[in-house]
Amino acid sequence: MTDKWVLFDLDGTLTQSEEGIWKSARHTLKTLGYPEPDGATLQKMIGPPLVWSFRELYGMTEEQALQAQEIYRGRYNTVGLYENRVYPGIRYALRCLKKAGYRLGVVTGKPENPTRKILEHFGLAPFFESVICATDNKADKEEMIRKSLPGDFAEAWMTGDRKFDMEGGKRAGIHTLGVTYGYGSEEELRESGAEKLAHTPREIAEILCPGTEPPRGAFLSMEGLDGSGKGTQLERLAGTLDRYGFEVVRTREPGGTAIGEKIRGILLDRENAEMADETEALLYAASRAQHVRELIRPAVAAGKIVLCDRFLDSSAAYQGGGRQLGLEKVLMMNAPAVDGTLPDLTVYLEINHRKALERRCAVSEPDRMEMEAEQFHARVEDGYHRLISKDPGRFAVVNAEGDREEIAAEIARKVLERLLEDLD
Repeated sequence: MTDKWVLFDLDGTLTQSEEGIWKSARHTLKTLGYPEPDGATLQKMIGPPLVWSFRELYGMTEEQALQAQEIYRGRYNTVGLYENRVYPGIRYALRCLKKAGYRLGVVTGKPENPTRKILEHFGLAPFFESVICATDNKADKEEMIRKSLPGDFAEAWMTGDRKFDMEGGKRAGIHTLGVTYGYGSEEELRESGAEKLAHTPREIAEILCPGTEPPRGAFLSMEGLDGSGKGTQLERLAGTLDRYGFEVVRTREPGGTAIGEKIRGILLDRENAEMADETEALLYAASRAQHVRELIRPAVAAGKIVLCDRFLDSSAAYQGGGRQLGLEKVLMMNAPAVDGTLPDLTVYLEINHRKALERRCAVSEPDRMEMEAEQFHARVEDGYHRLISKDPGRFAVVNAEGDREEIAAEIARKVLERLLEDLD
């Protein structure tokens, strides 16, 4: 008996699911003519079986509760299950547990169809060998836990946020780990038999596999001409990654550190128009050297996703191309600064330089770089194209001249495809 298992509840443990559950519950109760439910009652619906919730919380008969369940599922199974998010740090915890040799499973009161859709949609399915769900309106946690485990195992834990998880684990004769970041209280978990408590998803790994070396995160950058919509798309991408359970560290260049931000002020100050091109390039490199060592490397080593607004490619395109110092020369100037640290993936927002400049100047006063002549920006655009042709595998090129929502969706698809493939 050498197998070690960790079983997870879904709602309130792996995913923060109240948005879809509450909206579907409100829709159901409104359809059936019930008054608007209060937040405290809605909170209690997360975890128990639906029929139990409608019967016990709203005073329905068994027949009425079954009808309510059908109405609820009609909305939830098509819309509500995607109104969901993975707790940031869960993906890190799962990777640590797998690295430490644990086998993982899901035990949930949800039906199988939405459960598997959620796990697939958020890229969690590959982590789990066993997925046991409620059937025939029954969600006996003890029975489901026993069903999920093999006949022989060395160690097993039930991890969840409600008393149903703790009580089921104890009755099944396995260890129990309560998570306080979900929908149950610490008092509820302790009273129902939680042996240990995790206050964050990361603490799950710290409790169950202490000393495990953190799995590497990833370094992402986004590049584009000023006016490409980069700021908007960075914000949306960060939100998407957070929804998928990645721990995102937002940063920018020049800047990202206290020293780097001071250098940024010098570089973008319109009064520094006499700055030599070489000085400009070296200042960018100096800011980058601090950024790599103080923030980027430590965050990636801790398993986090660094999302950076510009990196080395900007220097190569702007100083190498725009200032005509030469791409190779600027890359050589930056070699000691980056010391081999490059993005795992760079999203490049493709847009004609004239259109980009029109967009940018319509929004606010241009900074020192944006005040350059059109030929400068044309050379920057060409510099980016040359960088992409040299290393096409590192770049995800996205047309930035279309609808913002469509652009955001394409960026998310390309980034998630790479991250889920490389990290999970």
